[in-house]
Amino acid sequence: MTAERTVRELIDEPRHSEPTELAALFAQLEPVSIEFLLGDWRGGELPSGHPMDGALGKARWYGKSFVSANDVQPLVCLDEQGRKFSNVALGKGEATLRLIDFGGTVTASMVYDGQPVIDHFAKVDEDTVMGVMTGKKLAEPYFYFYLERDGRPAASGGCLADR
Repeated sequence: MTAERTVRELIDEPRHSEPTELAALFAQLEPVSIEFLLGDWRGGELPSGHPMDGALGKARWYGKSFVSANDVQPLVCLDEQGRKFSNVALGKGEATLRLIDFGGTVTASMVYDGQPVIDHFAKVDEDTVMGVMTGKKLAEPYFYFYLERDGRPAASGGCLADR
């Protein structure tokens, strides 16, 4: 079975995975360009026993919005009424996209503005990426997640959080 198919199964039928399995899957996926990521994405966790497992759900995390390389909303969450907003308090600001080497492969990566955290992305299919959260203060095993393109048309400005 291909890495792409295995990741798709983990998204469709969530189960606990070992961090080493997730790292191996990520390493087999294709890198992505900054342009590939532009747009709105809905996200989810890939459970592995990481201390972050469940934290995004508690924050009512919806996904990410990549407006441009210099305009990224990394933590689009839902308020009590189900409206989307960029949770700049939780994310300590917003983010930018850069091409960064991770594990010997240069891929689009999201650099948080206010904390030493970088999310690297790899292609599962045309509408899905796998992500891995790394950073200066984050040791392996890393936290893994996925993003799927949000198929709803963008609101004015193309910002998911503006809807």
